[in-house]
Amino acid sequence: MSEKIYDLEERLLEYAANIVRLIELLANTRAGNHVAGQLLRSGTAALPNHGEAQSAESAADFIHKMKVCLKELRESYRWLLLIRRVPLSESLTEVNKLIKESDELIRIFVKSIQTAQS
Repeated sequence: MSEKIYDLEERLLEYAANIVRLIELLANTRAGNHVAGQLLRSGTAALPNHGEAQSAESAADFIHKMKVCLKELRESYRWLLLIRRVPLSESLTEVNKLIKESDELIRIFVKSIQTAQS
C-alpha cells in the first residue's frame, strides 16, 4: 500500500485484498474470529457495491449505492480501530495503514456523494 492508486476501483480492490490478508493474521480466539468475520464482510463489501453504483439506473440509485459503500467503509474503520485497541493482531503497522486508507476512502465517498447530490 505504499504507492498511491488513483483509480478508485483498483484502490478498492487493493483495500479488499489487504483486508483479507489482515484477517488471516488476526488472533485465532473467540474475539479474533468474531471481529475477523465482521471485518471480512464489511471490508470487502465496498468493492462490489461500487460496481453496483457504476451500473446505477438513476442518480438516486447511484447515490444510494455509494452510501452503502460509505456505510461499509465506516464500519470497517471502526473494526480496525478495535483490532488496534485490543490488539488482535501483531501486525499493527498493517492495521494502521488500513485505518489510514479507510479514512481516505471515506473522505472520497463523502465528497462523491455530496457532488452527486448537488
